[in-house]
Amino acid sequence: MPSHDGGVRVTRDVGVVGYGTIGKRVADAVRSQPDMALVGVAKRSPDYAAAVAHDAGIPLYAAGEEDRFSGSGVPTAGTVADLVERVDAVVDATPSGVGADNRDIYADAGTPAVFQGGEDDSIAETSFTARANYRDAVGTDRVRVLSCNATGLARLLAPLDEAYGVETARATLVRRGGDPGQTDRGPINDIVPDPFGESHHAADVETVLPGMDVRTRGVKVPTDLMHLQSVRVELVDPPASVRLLRRTLSAESRLLLLDSASGIEGCGDLLDVARDLERPRTDFWENCVFAESVSLEGGECTLFQAIDQESDVVPENVDAVRAVTRTAAGRESRALTDRSLGIGSLPTTGTGRRATVESDD
Repeated sequence: MPSHDGGVRVTRDVGVVGYGTIGKRVADAVRSQPDMALVGVAKRSPDYAAAVAHDAGIPLYAAGEEDRFSGSGVPTAGTVADLVERVDAVVDATPSGVGADNRDIYADAGTPAVFQGGEDDSIAETSFTARANYRDAVGTDRVRVLSCNATGLARLLAPLDEAYGVETARATLVRRGGDPGQTDRGPINDIVPDPFGESHHAADVETVLPGMDVRTRGVKVPTDLMHLQSVRVELVDPPASVRLLRRTLSAESRLLLLDSASGIEGCGDLLDVARDLERPRTDFWENCVFAESVSLEGGECTLFQAIDQESDVVPENVDAVRAVTRTAAGRESRALTDRSLGIGSLPTTGTGRRATVESDD
């Protein structure tokens, strides 16, 4: 699949509809790509996020039937329909269910669309995680990026399946109660099975890794930090040692293996690291695998990994744009995205475990 015309990289014009938790991050990620241009973002109302986008020089387009921007002092460049007509691809980052309402707008314009995991999988021709099934999305009109938890699982299981074969995969998802801005979900003081039976994440993973035997259950806890996944995988042809297993995982750019010697022992530490590294919005786009949790007994691999629910799907959205616009092959796209966002790089943050802090320190 060619990605250059006459030695010059093809640039694709991209629009983002929805400018919330995911939309903001996708818009910034698109702006950082060498082969993409952000034409604009669509919002329903002229709130603080719209003002920030305007100040950053991002053209705004009005979403919804009512023009709430009129008289607000925040100018718009047109409507969602105008934006969709001006781009090569659109990323729909609207709340769950709204993407389905927008689907006809994109179809009428003949503009390929990337939807989010909150939509039903019937909205798209294929679900998507770049590491698992990039080729399935190439040249399609509608792609659905998996949810944050399902993305994290698929990123882990795809290389394990390639290297050793996956017999079964079982995961318990310890899920954050809400994002930082979702005050309607808290405060809470509870630990809730959600749902009581199997969660939807296994079925989502199987849409990009068909035929794999995956089962998931979820528990919600009172935090807004990250998700924590406890994963158990039965391997068909396991490696000779846990060291080789860890080496396989560490070779994946979107899997960060974190040794306890770094002082990173939990999700709170990860947030602190992101602040110290001045990562945008304290994001971790990678799966954060706790290296010492990776074990191998017989053919069974077990591990803990932390998933940043606000950002891990962002690189997948960027890769999905390249897939639907036929801009690059999968490996090339992942490399471009990783390089532009700084994915896979984590400087040494310490030389040993943190000392116990006395109560009066």
